[in-house]
Amino acid sequence: MGVVHLVRHGDHDEVGRVLSGRSTIALNAEGRAQAAALASWVAGEGVTSIHASPRLRAAETAAPIAERLALPVVEAPALDEIDFGAFTGRSFAQLAGDPDWRQWNTVRDAARCPGGETMGEAVARARAYLWSLAADRQPALCVTHCDIIRGLVADLLGIGFDRMFMLDCDPGSVTTLMLEPGAARLVALNLRVRRPAPA
Repeated sequence: MGVVHLVRHGDHDEVGRVLSGRSTIALNAEGRAQAAALASWVAGEGVTSIHASPRLRAAETAAPIAERLALPVVEAPALDEIDFGAFTGRSFAQLAGDPDWRQWNTVRDAARCPGGETMGEAVARARAYLWSLAADRQPALCVTHCDIIRGLVADLLGIGFDRMFMLDCDPGSVTTLMLEPGAARLVALNLRVRRPAPA
């Protein structure tokens, strides 16, 4: 059975305000602190490989973890953020009045981002990648994005993408899956890692 830790990248200045999508935004100070806390936590988890979305915020989250474990970071396009197409870079306030945005959030099982992906397409690529890692039967850590993680868990639980908003996924959190042929288990959801006490 393969253990896969799914880490949402750390905080950045657009979280909760702008649909960053596949932008180049970097972590802010809070996000860097979250990444440092993850590096301390992961030291006891037996992780043997680190994989990250190509987005800068994912790479910056993975970097201190890789340094702590003395492991390389494998850039994994399959873990990339959803291609939000025309939604990318718009504030949530702007999107609120867009009928396409309402459609996307109401029927994620069927809707497509204008010029982008469906939820099913995004989850399928990430799911295939996770199962390839699980085949090695070694603990892996994947730094990816909120909706990718929620979509993967919704898919695993069979609740449908329309209900994925029931699942929390905070910046810098860990969701852990155990995967083996014919079976999968959700071990932890939205684990928020404690920061080391100041010296």
